[in-house]
Amino acid sequence: MIPCKLFKHSLIALLLAFNIVGINSSVQAQTHEEKDVHAAAQHDEHAVAAHGEQKEKGFDAKEVILGHVKDAHDWHLMDLGSTPVTLPLPVIIYSPGKGLKVFSSSRFEHGHASYEGYRLVNAHYLHEKGLDASQYPDGKVIAVDANDNPTGEKIYDFSMTKNITSMLVAAIILVLLMLNVAKAYRVRGSKQAPKGFQSLIEPVIIFMRDEVVKPNIPGKHYEKYTPFILTIFFFILINNLMGLLPGSANVTGNIAVTAALAIISFIAILFSSNKHFWGHIFNPPVPFGVKFILAPVELIGVFTKPVSLAIRLFANILAGHIIILSIISLVFIFGSLSKIAGYGFLPVTIAFNIVMMMLELLVAFIQAFIFANLTAVFIGQAMEGGHDEHHH
Repeated sequence: MIPCKLFKHSLIALLLAFNIVGINSSVQAQTHEEKDVHAAAQHDEHAVAAHGEQKEKGFDAKEVILGHVKDAHDWHLMDLGSTPVTLPLPVIIYSPGKGLKVFSSSRFEHGHASYEGYRLVNAHYLHEKGLDASQYPDGKVIAVDANDNPTGEKIYDFSMTKNITSMLVAAIILVLLMLNVAKAYRVRGSKQAPKGFQSLIEPVIIFMRDEVVKPNIPGKHYEKYTPFILTIFFFILINNLMGLLPGSANVTGNIAVTAALAIISFIAILFSSNKHFWGHIFNPPVPFGVKFILAPVELIGVFTKPVSLAIRLFANILAGHIIILSIISLVFIFGSLSKIAGYGFLPVTIAFNIVMMMLELLVAFIQAFIFANLTAVFIGQAMEGGHDEHHH
């Protein structure tokens, strides 16, 4: 009973700390945005009027939320006073005219300078040049001329962004954790009771093998697919949990990342298919006249499976992050109206965020499980024809 209470109290304390850090991060993000707008106003002939309009505008929750969930060419970790602690990341650009260029993102000076004929688009640059934000998205690297104007040159961006770096960190953590568990089995053997981290991971592995992979993938095939399904599950889970940390990257809340994971699952499904599976797709066992209607529907269904995997994971994780940030933003929205209202709403915000963080912890596990489980189901369906034949 005491360990249970200690765990609950520790969890609540940890979530409370995350909320305080998250609120501080939102304050710093808003401060940096105001600095960017102020810098842009200095380049405009109506600087005083523009600055006055921005002051009246107050807190922009949309900009703060989108700034937290989108990808970036540098990794903002925290702020020490007014000094941001940022990890610059490698920028890797290829263009047919200039060839391959590799340099640090710090060369862009947070979007206030160009380097080697390239520029990082931000609100300051768009305001200065009077460009359309829909044509030049925030955070995109573009080619510029000597006067810092866009050239429209086609470039290929292979940069190590915040999401890519976070995925590499998650992959390293996954490898280290599994090597640690494997070493424990080699040293202690498989017949002794697990200890430490091994005792935490073993039930999860056994559950995924016996309740997810084995029931869905027929015969002995489940043995070769178990490592693949486990890798998907733990990789998504680690990224989901890392995304809840203050200053972390929104990896699984990015549609490009979830689409890449879904494509990997789709390739595994296609390689697992057999003639019986494709026979059911192109020649379904229905009356002849219905085949012409059902066959295209079945074929479309093959491609909608990975789409559903990508959108489900992306939408659930992104929605959770936006809700948490929206609740935090309420403090500053009320605070822009009255300081008393802002401080008065602070306890309510912290209470709501603790509940949401606990819910997001649950969602992190559920979404990793659903993605892995559906992948196993789809692989089993691709083998279904051969399984039916063997059964009969």
